[in-house]
Amino acid sequence: MAAQVGSSQTAFVVGVRYQRVKRVLDVVVTLLLLAPLSVIMLIAAAAIRLDSKGPIIFRQKRIGKDGVEFDLLKFRSMYVDSDDTLHRQAIERYLQGRKLNEVSGAKSPYKLGDDPRITRVGRIIRGTSIDELPQLWNVLIGQMSLVGPRPPLPYEVEMYSPRARLRLAGKPGLTGIWQVYGRDRVTFDEMVEMDITYLQQQSLWLDIKLILLTPLVIFGGHGGV
Repeated sequence: MAAQVGSSQTAFVVGVRYQRVKRVLDVVVTLLLLAPLSVIMLIAAAAIRLDSKGPIIFRQKRIGKDGVEFDLLKFRSMYVDSDDTLHRQAIERYLQGRKLNEVSGAKSPYKLGDDPRITRVGRIIRGTSIDELPQLWNVLIGQMSLVGPRPPLPYEVEMYSPRARLRLAGKPGLTGIWQVYGRDRVTFDEMVEMDITYLQQQSLWLDIKLILLTPLVIFGGHGGV
């Protein structure tokens, strides 16, 4: 996978100093967030345990920088052993530019609606992005950054065009331009262009801005990536 991605993408030149400062920002902000968020995480873990059978933490293979595969952590929001056929079909439609929610006037036309695989608690933690909080560990160990393109699934990357593979030129993040300004309201091609724009223009100040804007987006009703 890494070799295939590497042969298809154009390198984005990022200063060594910026990379180092970005890493320091990731670690410092993550450690500061862990204390206040630990209470929320404990409540979420208890709710998941009481709501349905299965592990609290869900590990999922994702594709990171330069096509390197890693285990992304999430709070489990689906029933155990759910069939992923529905999601695979949705991803294929999304990459083709087709809407996932055909309801007239839907606020999230590019998000799968009424997914039967999601638990009761899962709908709450997805809607508030609480399910993403375990990824702070992915950030701490350097697999992810606080800001960057969201890491795609392996079967998603298999359908990528050379242009879309440019998303993999940078370290994946918890939030980013697409998460703040697009999310499930834009097409796949628009998301790709947003991510490429970030990778071309990334800076410390842009990272800080996106981090600060993220809670406003989530609590404004656009959470749940």
